[in-house]
Amino acid sequence: MNIETYSDLINAAKLQPDPQRLLFVLTKAELPEGYSAEQKAQFEQGEGGVLVPVLCVDKVPDDVADFAQLVEESEHTGMDWDIAFVSAMSGRGGLALNSDEVIQPLKMMTEQIQAGMISQFLAINRQGEIIQLS
Repeated sequence: MNIETYSDLINAAKLQPDPQRLLFVLTKAELPEGYSAEQKAQFEQGEGGVLVPVLCVDKVPDDVADFAQLVEESEHTGMDWDIAFVSAMSGRGGLALNSDEVIQPLKMMTEQIQAGMISQFLAINRQGEIIQLS
């Protein structure tokens, strides 16, 4: 299945043989340390910058069937974010993993995002659109 929308992601997760747990790392675009005038100008035009993880959460697909649910829940944290990175983990024996079992994978995902290794994650903007980052 080609995932082109957030709904495609949820549908694909629900079709898997074992229950899925979705891992979300929400990031905020910021200027890098020691930024140049050119970088600042690009950033002010909505380009460039670095994505800094500000919030991590894991959910079963039914808990976030609509992207607006995730956005609304995130607003209760008081943390502002721009891009959500998403990954999924399969359960075992017909049971979904619990939140304790995904703490380490969420940490690893956060570290990979901080290192700029984002190609293996789905990136979604705050409007719920899947985007490609370069």
